[in-house]
Amino acid sequence: MSAAVDLKNWKIENSTDATRGQPLAARAIARKNELEDALADVGPHEELRRTALETALAAAYALMTGDIVHPSDVVARALNTWLERNKHLA
Repeated sequence: MSAAVDLKNWKIENSTDATRGQPLAARAIARKNELEDALADVGPHEELRRTALETALAAAYALMTGDIVHPSDVVARALNTWLERNKHLA
């Protein structure tokens, strides 16, 4: 039994996976921008989705203060955790 994987038709769905291998700052900014765009598209009656996006963005804004290109170890770990936690949101 051999399992073949067709990588030509494999599609990356979010910026977290699409930017893997890039600097952490670029990955975090790309994901933050993606979530901001998703928040702008949320309808007036989608309260749960709006709340989830606003919460994720509030955490991102709190982490992205100071030198985002050269974050401390604690901030870098928190940004990485944030990316993984919110990779399927939106």
